[in-house]
Amino acid sequence: MMRPSLILCCALLGLAPAACGPGNSANPDPAVDGSDSKSVDLDHLTITVAGRAEVFPEAARLLEARGQSVPTLDGVALTIEEPLRIGVNDADSIFGQGSISAEGGFAVPDVPVRGINLSLAASLEHEGFVRSSTIVFDTVFTRTRPRTDIIEARAWALPNTFHDALTQAVGETWIRAHSEDRARTLRDAGFILGRVVDASGAPVAGARVVLDRGDLANRIYYPAPDFQSSTQDATSSTGLFLYVHSGAAAETFTLSIQGTRDYLPRHAGATPGRALVLTLYPGSIAP
Repeated sequence: MMRPSLILCCALLGLAPAACGPGNSANPDPAVDGSDSKSVDLDHLTITVAGRAEVFPEAARLLEARGQSVPTLDGVALTIEEPLRIGVNDADSIFGQGSISAEGGFAVPDVPVRGINLSLAASLEHEGFVRSSTIVFDTVFTRTRPRTDIIEARAWALPNTFHDALTQAVGETWIRAHSEDRARTLRDAGFILGRVVDASGAPVAGARVVLDRGDLANRIYYPAPDFQSSTQDATSSTGLFLYVHSGAAAETFTLSIQGTRDYLPRHAGATPGRALVLTLYPGSIAP
């Protein structure tokens, strides 16, 4: 059997054409009259990724409940990257860099489309925060790389205080067990923080997240709204879930919602020292 790390490398470096689409197409979009349009050369196309960065909503509420101020992101560096390639130390996984304005906005131009295999993320790394990547584009929806600018993207920042609360919710004992004693915190192990929402963007309670790899199924946790504990049953009123990584080599898999076809399976992965943040929503357009 191939080791998970080898499988990950094969998946990223040898994707089927259906996942990434052709490199050059005169009429890339179905059901569209392209007789007067120019061909789209995906090998040289660049796009702009723009949007807004904020402290994760539950993190902001937790800080405010404790009487602590919500940290500003003004001037924080932001990187556009392929998070699953970062996990295998691919030197070409970073596509562009920028910074966050005082109002939270960001815009990173000249992002080369050619380098995108599975997904695209906005990554934050700054003192006082967990190094985190928020998925802003997933090829699962289009079966191809992006061909237009990505606008109104959201990048979420995870303060260390919030990370500590999530670690407490899961429990050091379970983190050590999942990592074979390599890690005692979610940051050290590597983790995914996800939210399940409905078509209007409201959190969904009672959702159960499943993986396409049965050997990792017991790593999903659902934190309580007060972050004092967690279960492995289903999402609470916050719609949040956590995946606890092993603290070892990167893993890749897909996530889906049990019992419904409205939510497409999503590409995901985990690597030590960082968090992946994603939102699961019905259909193909984010609410």
